[in-house]
Amino acid sequence: MSISHLLRKSFNTDSINHVSGDWALLFARVFFGLSMALAHGMNKLPPSDKFVSYIAKLGFPLPELFALQAGISECVGGLLIAIGLATRLSAFTLIFTMFVAVFLAHADDPYKKMELGLCYLFAFGLFMTLGGGRFSLDHLLFNTKK
Repeated sequence: MSISHLLRKSFNTDSINHVSGDWALLFARVFFGLSMALAHGMNKLPPSDKFVSYIAKLGFPLPELFALQAGISECVGGLLIAIGLATRLSAFTLIFTMFVAVFLAHADDPYKKMELGLCYLFAFGLFMTLGGGRFSLDHLLFNTKK
């Protein structure tokens, strides 16, 4: 299997066959991506001392590095999802980040506090599964069926 085949497979956008589905995917990507980047990620870059100490309390080694990863994942990953570039890779990093948020940071919280993180987790799961769709930079740059 060649590198170009792996890249084409990774950025494949043929999961949705109807234009209406691609429009829905576009609107969902823009909403969830920008919401994550602007409402959650931007305030974590650079990571504050308070956020780093919170990450340390969760038991992560190198809390500065994990706090930075969370901020980059949320801010940059959210923006990339919104524009549909490296959608699956960005969604994968955000799934990891949301998994930590829901099942470690909010593990003892009531469902109402976990709900937003779960919504993001499942939305990013959809983006990882479906890719960016026809109205994405992934499709424009990597679709070979033009």
